[in-house]
Amino acid sequence: MSHKTVSRISQSQRSDGPSGGQWRQRNKKQWRTKSKAPEKEVEKEEQILREPVKETGPRGTCQTMCPIQELRDREAQNRLHRFEMVPGTERDRRPWGDPTRAVKEYSRPAAGKDAMKSSDLRPPEVLLKTVYYLIDFVIASPSLNPWTEVYSFAFDRLRCVKQDMIVQRLSGLECLAILERAVRFLIYASYRLCGEPLRLYDPRINDTHLQEYLSWLFDCYANGPGPYPNQEEFQALGLLYNLGSSSTLQHIMELPVRLRKAQSVTLALAINQAYLERNPVRLLRLARRLNFLQACALHRHLVMCRRDLLLIYSHGYSSRNCSFPLDRLAQLLSLDTSHTAQLCQAYGVEVDQNKVAFSKAAFTEPEQGRLLCKSYHSLVSEKQKDLGVKDIIHGFTY
Repeated sequence: MSHKTVSRISQSQRSDGPSGGQWRQRNKKQWRTKSKAPEKEVEKEEQILREPVKETGPRGTCQTMCPIQELRDREAQNRLHRFEMVPGTERDRRPWGDPTRAVKEYSRPAAGKDAMKSSDLRPPEVLLKTVYYLIDFVIASPSLNPWTEVYSFAFDRLRCVKQDMIVQRLSGLECLAILERAVRFLIYASYRLCGEPLRLYDPRINDTHLQEYLSWLFDCYANGPGPYPNQEEFQALGLLYNLGSSSTLQHIMELPVRLRKAQSVTLALAINQAYLERNPVRLLRLARRLNFLQACALHRHLVMCRRDLLLIYSHGYSSRNCSFPLDRLAQLLSLDTSHTAQLCQAYGVEVDQNKVAFSKAAFTEPEQGRLLCKSYHSLVSEKQKDLGVKDIIHGFTY
């Protein structure tokens, strides 16, 4: 059966199962229901932070990563994180805080709170130094484990960095450098921690903050003098992460021609077009050209993309006397044959002796929790190769 025939059948048979948009909308609604409280809390905090207090924000004078008074208070209250303790005192009744490792902790903003004191706010150069410390000595540390705890600590401290930036109404090159590294960190975390229990990693919270960082970053690009050497990278990452978003696509189309025609943005646009056309074969083929971090941004869409491919082929090749080579299907899905067979079985597609028997009647949606995205990460993981976490988040891979 020709590719055109499969395409034509897939278009006419979409009504047999939930469309990609319907499926995404339904699951997005379920996800929002489960995580509504944390998301509202984040929105409320950000809204308080953005309330105008003065025409210009206060200027920080704190020259350490953590204000001295806060370090003393948390030390006295036993509220130090183990990553902030003086080595060797972790098991003491009251561990000591290490001024070279302690980082200002995030606290919920409130109207009229003393968080506006200059002595508690870190100026731009100290904030950037803090972010470099978090990346080089915490996030990329080979000795700090588990990485879920590393993420939780870094996420909280980066959130406090953002808080100091907002209060001071920061802009400029330091602000851009911080935002770019925060975006890379959250995109990388969304891939690395995919499938972890919600108590250790909440993808919805991660997504909420990532979208905020992206929005702020793009505002800086749009309103600053430029040119910005990393703008092409982040425009492509934003589109790959938000495939199918009309507002993101509109934002890209309003960019200067120089950016729209840049190689990485052009590739991201092609992948987005394949996504909108529901052409998973082309999307997965184009995805092989992405670098590691771009693949991390795309990875959350891969489960749905592969599901669409199996649904289309279940209709296009549905025949008792027709079989499809397993190795060819594995190539199309960008998986090895064993994971391809597992994926087929999850969707009710029969596999026997390296042959796949597609049937539109047999195709079923897997039970909740049975299909683990992390089991099918090979398209992304193979791109990492020898890249270190520090290089990925600092952007030394380009």
